[in-house]
Amino acid sequence: MSAETDTSWDEDVRVAVYRAFAEHGRPPTAPELADAAHGSLAVAKQALHRLAERRHLVLDECEHVVLAHPFAAIPLGFSVMGERTLWWGGCAWDAFAIPHLVKAEPEVLVSTRCRGCGEPQALMVNDRTPPKGDLVAHFLVPVARMWDDVVHTCANQRLFCDESCVDEWLTETGQDKGYVMDLATLWRLAAGWYDGRLDHGYTRRDPAAAAAYFAQAGLSGPFWH
Repeated sequence: MSAETDTSWDEDVRVAVYRAFAEHGRPPTAPELADAAHGSLAVAKQALHRLAERRHLVLDECEHVVLAHPFAAIPLGFSVMGERTLWWGGCAWDAFAIPHLVKAEPEVLVSTRCRGCGEPQALMVNDRTPPKGDLVAHFLVPVARMWDDVVHTCANQRLFCDESCVDEWLTETGQDKGYVMDLATLWRLAAGWYDGRLDHGYTRRDPAAAAAYFAQAGLSGPFWH
């Protein structure tokens, strides 16, 4: 069987990608990828492309992993600092998800700037209770279109000082309002979304299961369909 058709190592490669991010705050190295694919980097790279097609991760034009939600290999507005590890969070949603997914780091410092006024913001986020405060999250792109350009989508799931900062930013940029939620709702959204992603056998939610999850987090309406 050729590297192009051998899918037997896809799950091992997927887990290697996610665990490298979880444990080291970075994507796997070429030798780490090869190890996950029985010593073959060519097999690993083909696996990465299939995983990207199935929306498990995002590659750039050089076949480098850019996103493996909730982890990012590029700066998109958030740093997430645990006791031992520093990550780039892909967005507000992902930054809040990391302490839920990485069990060894149940509390992290999420640092960012208000997308509107630029005010620095930092929050302690844990896996037990939502953080307190008046910050809000604004998601620009509705669920049905999030994967049209997922890097753009993630770059526009940001925190703001309050809703007035959201409105001012939208006026300045000429964009339509998306969805605004408080910190508690963002925390609920992030809490269980990526459960199991570091383990073998993970499957993405189908649309019906995703809709049920969003409703349980308190999110409804056309934006979340």
